[in-house]
Amino acid sequence: MKIARFEDLEIWKEARELCLVIRRMTRKNDFSRDFKLSSQITSSSGSIMDNVAEGFDRDGNKEFIQFLSIARGSNAETRSQGYRAFDYEYISKEELEEILERTERLRSKINSLIIYLRNSDKRGNKFS
Repeated sequence: MKIARFEDLEIWKEARELCLVIRRMTRKNDFSRDFKLSSQITSSSGSIMDNVAEGFDRDGNKEFIQFLSIARGSNAETRSQGYRAFDYEYISKEELEEILERTERLRSKINSLIIYLRNSDKRGNKFS
C-alpha cells in the first residue's frame, strides 16, 4: 500500500484522536480555568500530529526520523501532563488511563516507524 500523504499514516490519525480527547478534557470546568496546564497539554498533544505531518513532508528519512523523535518527546510530555491533570483532580482515573493507553500505543508505533525508516533502503518517497 502506498502512503502518499501524512493523513494516510495511522500514527497521524491516532495522534489527531488523542489531540481531540485532550481538548475535550481541557474544556471541563476546573481544568479549563488552569490556563497554563490546559494550554501546555493541548499544545503538546497537537505537536505530536504536527511533527509527524511535517516530518513526512520533508525530503528524506533522516529528517522524517528527526521529526518523529520530536513527536515522541511531545507524546511523553502529554503523558506526563496527564498525570498532573489527574493529580490536580481535573480528570478522572479513567480519563488518565485513556491518555496513558493512547500515549503508550503512539510511543510504540512511532518507535516502530523510526526503526523501519532507519532500516529502509528507500529514500525520499517513504512508503511506495
